[in-house]
Amino acid sequence: MFLALREMRRAKVRFGLLIAAIGLLVFLILTQQALQDGLITSFVGAIERQSAPVLVYSVDGQRTLQGSVIPPDLERGIGEVDGVAEAGRLGQGTFTVNVGDDADSDAALIGFERQDLGGPDGLSAGRLPEADGEAVGSDTDFSVGDTVRVVGAGGGDGPELTVVGLAEDAQIQVSPTLFVRWPDYEAATSAANPDAGTVLPNAIGVRPEGGVSADQLVSRINDASEDADALTRSAAAVEAPGVAQVRQSFNIIFLLYGLVVPLVTGLFFLIITFQKAGALTLLRAIGARSGVLVRSLLVQVVLVIGGGIVVGTALFAPLSQARLGSLALRFDPTAVLAWAALLMVLGLASALVAARRVLAIDPIEATTGGGAR
Repeated sequence: MFLALREMRRAKVRFGLLIAAIGLLVFLILTQQALQDGLITSFVGAIERQSAPVLVYSVDGQRTLQGSVIPPDLERGIGEVDGVAEAGRLGQGTFTVNVGDDADSDAALIGFERQDLGGPDGLSAGRLPEADGEAVGSDTDFSVGDTVRVVGAGGGDGPELTVVGLAEDAQIQVSPTLFVRWPDYEAATSAANPDAGTVLPNAIGVRPEGGVSADQLVSRINDASEDADALTRSAAAVEAPGVAQVRQSFNIIFLLYGLVVPLVTGLFFLIITFQKAGALTLLRAIGARSGVLVRSLLVQVVLVIGGGIVVGTALFAPLSQARLGSLALRFDPTAVLAWAALLMVLGLASALVAARRVLAIDPIEATTGGGAR
């Protein structure tokens, strides 16, 4: 420890620049992680935070809520499957809305027939809708008390909604989102498309009977009808179109970042080992054990990477409270700790090459002017 700190004090600029470089990489990694999580949440957050344990789409909908349509015969068949305790309609559409005196904008409406089968599962503020004309909005886009008017076809008036509650991370399709009761959803759909006729649900929210798990009910519904595509709530969010592609793209970025940190660290300490080969050889010649020198090297690695993690986290913390348009970033302590542990392990592993050179030092070479081989 004494040797490690003494050397770092003597080369403050060198080690400081390395800590700053690693801190910048950690900052970029955490920012990318937050962007990935925020983007996925804004795609499917409303699906994760609705209350139905099982969602049933039509097969043709390809697991997209707005793209699925449940005809009456399929709806009846779902309700008759053994193990279904309760079922309720869900609908989702994108509408032009006007919030207060602001300009018209787009928002997604999710209509639910039963609060416990498609309504928001938990609120960050306010209360649940108790009457027609009330809604729960995504908390990054609305405030309690907002008045939202759905703009009908040709600019006509649609239903007027009052936001009475807010749900955290409850967007869908990266759009401001409102949960409304089924009659309000029907009214909004009819106003936007007067020729639509009967408003059919896009999905059916289902609750299993006691003793039947959600996974068992999913299998029973899919076996009962070739037209039904049942998924648990978590699977419906994970397997929504686009989610896997977003994760794959970001994973490539994370892989590159994960390689850069150990490469930079390993190369730095390997160069340092070459530069101080003479001093290390002399230390070995006067009795310093190789284990002491290796421990000193590893202490420096831990301090440098640990310092970089602290710097990167400190830079990321204020950014994590920001919003990028309708995309909300979050400070996830679990992700920070996971990345810190991974980078520390990779950094220590990368220093093994430099440690090997330290172990290869022959004290006898101090008499001949040699160094590490």
